[in-house]
Amino acid sequence: MDAQGVGICGIGVVSGYGWGREPLWDGLLSGKPAATVVPGLGQYPGDEVWAARVPEGGAPKDGQTRFARAMRASAREAIRDAGDRGWRPGRRVGLLHAVVLGEVDLWREFYTTRGGELPVREYLALMPSTPMSTFMQEFGFHGPAMNVSAMCASGNAGLITAKSWLDAGLVDDVVFVATDLSLTPENVSHFVRLGVAITDAEPLDACRPFQQGSRGFIMGEASVSFVLSRRADRPYAITLGGAMSHDAYHATSIDPGLSHVTACFQDALVNAGVPASAVRYLNAHGPGTAQCDLAEATVLDRMFPADTEVYSVKPLTGHCQGAASAVEVAVTALGYDRGLVPAPPTVAPGHPRLLNGPSPISDGITVKSSLGMGGHNSVIVLAPPA
Repeated sequence: MDAQGVGICGIGVVSGYGWGREPLWDGLLSGKPAATVVPGLGQYPGDEVWAARVPEGGAPKDGQTRFARAMRASAREAIRDAGDRGWRPGRRVGLLHAVVLGEVDLWREFYTTRGGELPVREYLALMPSTPMSTFMQEFGFHGPAMNVSAMCASGNAGLITAKSWLDAGLVDDVVFVATDLSLTPENVSHFVRLGVAITDAEPLDACRPFQQGSRGFIMGEASVSFVLSRRADRPYAITLGGAMSHDAYHATSIDPGLSHVTACFQDALVNAGVPASAVRYLNAHGPGTAQCDLAEATVLDRMFPADTEVYSVKPLTGHCQGAASAVEVAVTALGYDRGLVPAPPTVAPGHPRLLNGPSPISDGITVKSSLGMGGHNSVIVLAPPA
C-alpha cells in the first residue's frame, strides 16, 4: 500500500436498492433506478412522488426509526467485511458520522404529536451523539467520536477528516458512516421549491447529468460505511488525499467564476501527490442541475486530459443528500474491486467523455467531487490498491 494513502478496507451500504452493498451493486449493474413512486411524500395528502427511499428493514433492537437501524446496519456490514478482508482493529478506533439532518422522523413526532414531552431515554435518542455513543459501546472502540456536516459534501468531508486523524497519529483506524434518511413531505417539498428536485417524472427522464434535457435530481436516502486503515491486507481502494474549500458566494448558487471550485480540484491533486494527467475518471457530483453540471464539465475540460471519462450515479441511486458522496465513493471502491464502473445508461446527447452504462475499469486514478449546497466544495483522490 502507498505509504501516503489510507485503505478503504470494508464497505457497508443501506440504499434505495435495499439493505446491503450487494443490492446496491446489483441495482447499479441493472441500469434501473432505485427510485419508485412513493405515496405520502408529496406536498399534499395523496400525492405520490418519485424517490429512492430506503425500504423498511433492519433490526428492531437498533431503534424505532429507519435512520437508527440503517446507520448501525451499514456500519456493522463494513466492520464484518473489513474483518473478512484481513483487518483487525487497533487500540484506538475512531468513529466519524456524517449527518446533515438526523432523526427527522423523531423530531417531527416530538414537536407535532408529542407536545415536546418524551421519556428521557427517548429524548436522548434525538441527540446526534447518541447513536455514536451506543455504537462505540457495542464494539468497545475508544478513539474519538465526532459528527461532521457539510451538506452534500459531507461524505467527502468525513473521508478527509478520517485521513487527517490517521496522518496525525490520533487513531489506528476509523469507522466512517454517512447517513441521510430525511425524506419527509416537508423536506421533499422544499427541495422542489428550490427548483432542484424532480418528483413528477421517472428518474432517467428527469435526471440526466451532462446530457441534454436534464431537469434536476430525484431525491434519495442512504447510509454508507467504511473502515479506513493502513493495516489491512486487501483494501478495495486507496484514499490518496483531498481538499475542501468554500465559495463564500451564495446560499444555493455556485460562484460562476469557478475559481474556488477549480482551486479545490487543484489542491486535492497536490495533496494527493497526483498530476492531473494521471486522472482516468471523474466520479462527479453530477446532480443533473444546470449549474453543477456546467461547473464540473468546465473543470473536466480545462484540467484533465482527453482520455479522462466522467460519470455520475445519481440517476440510479438518487441524490442521497448528506450521504451522497459516500455512496459514490463506495461505487468507485467496489468498481476497482470488481473491474467495472457501474455508470448509468445515457439517454440523450451529452458530454463526449460521459460513460454509457457499465464499463470496464482501468487502473487509473479517480477524482471524486462533491459540491454541497451553500458553496461547500470537496474533492478526494482515489486509486486502486497496489
